[in-house]
Amino acid sequence: MKFVAAPAHLSTVSGTFEADFAARLHWSAEQDAAIEQRVTDILGDVRARGDGAVLEYTQRFDGLHADGMQRLTLQPGELQTAYRGLPPEQQQALTTAAERVRRYHEAQKRASGESWSYRDEDGTLLGQKVTPLDRVGIYVPGGKAAYPSSVLMNAIPAQVAGVAEIIMVVPTPQGARNPLVLAAAHVAGVTRAYTIGGAQAIGALAYGTETIPKVDKITGPGNAYVASAKRRVFGTVGIDMIAGPSEILVLADGSTPPDWVAMDLFSQAEHDELAQSILLCPDAEYIAAVQREIDRLLPEMPRAAIIAKSLTDRGALIHTRSMEEACAISNRIAPEHLEVSSRDPHRWEPLLKHAGAIFLGAYTSESLGDYCAGPNHVLPTSGTARFSSPLGVYDFQKRSSLIEVSEAGAQVLGRVASVLAHGEGLQAHARAAEMRLK
Repeated sequence: MKFVAAPAHLSTVSGTFEADFAARLHWSAEQDAAIEQRVTDILGDVRARGDGAVLEYTQRFDGLHADGMQRLTLQPGELQTAYRGLPPEQQQALTTAAERVRRYHEAQKRASGESWSYRDEDGTLLGQKVTPLDRVGIYVPGGKAAYPSSVLMNAIPAQVAGVAEIIMVVPTPQGARNPLVLAAAHVAGVTRAYTIGGAQAIGALAYGTETIPKVDKITGPGNAYVASAKRRVFGTVGIDMIAGPSEILVLADGSTPPDWVAMDLFSQAEHDELAQSILLCPDAEYIAAVQREIDRLLPEMPRAAIIAKSLTDRGALIHTRSMEEACAISNRIAPEHLEVSSRDPHRWEPLLKHAGAIFLGAYTSESLGDYCAGPNHVLPTSGTARFSSPLGVYDFQKRSSLIEVSEAGAQVLGRVASVLAHGEGLQAHARAAEMRLK
């Protein structure tokens, strides 16, 4: 079967550009009402019946029958055995990726994750105490594909942060356990693992069951049911983000081989039909060359049907007046992945304000960031990079303010607090401060 990928060809000089651009970007994050209702029912059932509901839904949705949770519980020895059973090349790739991810997040912790304090002239101590969460749950997708990289990216920053227990859930349809995923859990220091997925797994982590302990926070991407469940349990537990379809935006000046850029666009389009791949470039001839490479390379791709639909429905090759204009449009999009594929990427990087991750230079393919560069690949989508950050050590820590007021400090602060408290009509607040005054 021949697949055709026909991304929209847009130009910023066109009078209809704004309307065409808005139509191409539009994606509704609202979940189907039927999914929302189904998720509500599943979460309520898991909260009420615990393990029994988890077992029932695992059989129904994953085709995995188990007469008890023991069969759905992965023992540490199984994770280690999976690692030892890998070919040496895969063992090396896992450990290399894990070492790089760990090194990056250790640097991140040193930069922003330490407690601090100082004393005023009167001896009052003020500061911040940073402590790790006690227990977190990481969701690893396991339906259409297996994602050992997601295990590393979620578990390692939690481990670096000092989280005591890391609980992994991963669906295993028909009982098929991916050895790379289990081995990644071993390498990343997962404490416990269960072969469950979907909304029922989110419910089990959020509420706890007879077997699965309640966690403090849930991280990791999933399908529409998982996203809906995370949204609904937020408040009972913390969550990282609500992940939308994957995105890549390539800013190109025409200096990178066009087949490289075509493949980079494919790298996100192959995730699913709703993924978005966009090229911004001031060189019209280069855009045409990229389209030719898309046409040439697509038949070689195992996931050609998905790539073709993604590019046709949501992809765009946009001709801009300049690289400066391309940077301005990029900031409007606030993409998950942003490649600056130019001879001098550092010239343009200062103009870029909003992106989940920025990949500088022709040799920095987005796929390296997905697997082994070091920074986290769990990134904000759907324009939320305007106000959100990549998953990091800070997501697995919390901060407590430290205040120790000296006797001398209480004489000054007490009077300030008294005036403000009376102004708010809170006399007990005022009296509490006044009692410390000499």
